[in-house]
Amino acid sequence: MTDIKFDSKVLTDVAEALEPFADEMFKQRAGRWMAIVEFGHTERTEPGPDEDKDPSVKVRIVGVEIAGDDITGGRLRGLQREMYDRRTSGGTLFHPDSQSA
Repeated sequence: MTDIKFDSKVLTDVAEALEPFADEMFKQRAGRWMAIVEFGHTERTEPGPDEDKDPSVKVRIVGVEIAGDDITGGRLRGLQREMYDRRTSGGTLFHPDSQSA
């Protein structure tokens, strides 16, 4: 299985999108924020044939938009639930490949 690693570099556009929420994020240690996030591939590591390691891919956040209000946050949570249901419903009536057009 391929390991996933996150690159900690914060791009300027990402920092600008997060900046309006930074103070709130600092104050709320247990806070959570809904967002749309785009990842980009930054690096891959393929172990040699005699190494006992899994291959890995490193990704970086290249785009993000934070839900700025409860309505938008609720809509994103609904989309998250729908995406989760599609991902985990293999072999059931809800699986996207089993639905008729």
